[in-house]
Amino acid sequence: MLLNLTLFKTHKKQLLVVIVSLFLYTLFAYYLQRTDYTKLIVIYSALFFLFYKMVQTCKHNIKFLTIVAFLLRATFIAAIPNLSQDFYRFIWDGRMILEGFNPYLYTVESFISHGESPINQVKELYKGMGTLNAGHYTNYPPLNQLCFVIAGIFAGKSILGSAIVFRLIIIAADFGTLYFGKKLLKRLNIPLHNIFWYILNPFIIIELTGNLHFEGVMIFFLIWGLYLLHVNKWQYAAIVLACSISVKLIPLIFLPLFYQWFTLTTSKDQICFKRNEKKLHHQIQKNTFPFKSTLNFTGILKLIIFYTIIIISILLLFSPFYSSQFISNYTKTVGLWFQKFEFNASLYYIAREIGYTFRGWNEIAIIGKTTPIIVIITVLMITFFRRNKTMIQLISAMLLTLSFYYFTATTVHPWYVATLLVLSIFTKYKFPMVWSFVIILSYLAYANSNNQENLWIIGLEYLIVYSVCIWEVLLKKDLLKSN
Repeated sequence: MLLNLTLFKTHKKQLLVVIVSLFLYTLFAYYLQRTDYTKLIVIYSALFFLFYKMVQTCKHNIKFLTIVAFLLRATFIAAIPNLSQDFYRFIWDGRMILEGFNPYLYTVESFISHGESPINQVKELYKGMGTLNAGHYTNYPPLNQLCFVIAGIFAGKSILGSAIVFRLIIIAADFGTLYFGKKLLKRLNIPLHNIFWYILNPFIIIELTGNLHFEGVMIFFLIWGLYLLHVNKWQYAAIVLACSISVKLIPLIFLPLFYQWFTLTTSKDQICFKRNEKKLHHQIQKNTFPFKSTLNFTGILKLIIFYTIIIISILLLFSPFYSSQFISNYTKTVGLWFQKFEFNASLYYIAREIGYTFRGWNEIAIIGKTTPIIVIITVLMITFFRRNKTMIQLISAMLLTLSFYYFTATTVHPWYVATLLVLSIFTKYKFPMVWSFVIILSYLAYANSNNQENLWIIGLEYLIVYSVCIWEVLLKKDLLKSN
């Protein structure tokens, strides 16, 4: 009893922060609708402030922060997501597979329009996901579908039960990210508490654990793959990165960036990578590294094998669903994100307004075809003209590449920023952290009945993000030297 009292007196501020956070997360999970915009902003802002103070004051107590990370996630365990409808489609896909249907070959609408009920709770799932989602073919890759199937196996007749299964998978993935993230941070001589800027961030807890977005599972495989790459287990890294891509396609954009890691080596530098990457990183930046970089033909062969393993692994994972109709449906659905959908964009909205001014209509079809070309050119420039030889440089390149893609995209849902946030903890860049806070402004679109975005609010969001990004990437010289 005396020991517990002493513990409370010593850590009463930290415990108070945890208790208040648990209370606010409970309000968020069970007593909030996404149309309650003022309540949403107030609770989220308070949680962000408490999160920042918690990591700042307890950064040396890794065990305490780990326990808190679990407790905060446990708050959502029996909650139905209140900011996203996507999980209803997850449930649909998983149950369809268990009934022997290929989910890539059928839209939900095709069954509803004929009055068919191939799975349990058809009406509830259709109403929950909405007509927009129901009218398109699924775009979720095979390992994501596996997660949906697991929920179907354990909770095939319960929507809440399925949500709980999804949540347990995502929580497990978050703690996998915590495990491998700490190991990679340690090898890079970066403070271990950096991982909690991701793990304890309210944005991550709400969007992944709360709203059941599987970016968390994709990120787990991504960080695990980067760790394996750093310890020179590149064959296993290729398989794990293929798993990441097979949860969400977004890591495909990183594949060219591995070129320098494999092909541009210096004699003895692999030993340096393993022993003290941060020292090597600074030596390369200051041009004081004693060995000259050369094109390594053994490295080129390794790179080819690396890519081959990734491609074969992805094809094997997709193979159970393969058909000519699958390819047509899947490419068509992925294309919608470039040429049909619009949400929380920045540069695209400016280009759209220019199109309205000079042409009189929305040019999304043209812009959507042009943007991928610009992104590909940018990725190739970063691949060949930016130094990406150390792990810190490689992760920084990934961060900048993905940021540029999102800056030019037609659709940027809030949970997309999770990948930027986890990459940023291995770098000096803080703009993803800022974005993870102001991204909540995008939910103002749901405060009205027609889900109309307020472009002034979107403009404010990106004004803040771009200001910090430009300052860090282009203007802050010490950051340029250390990333």
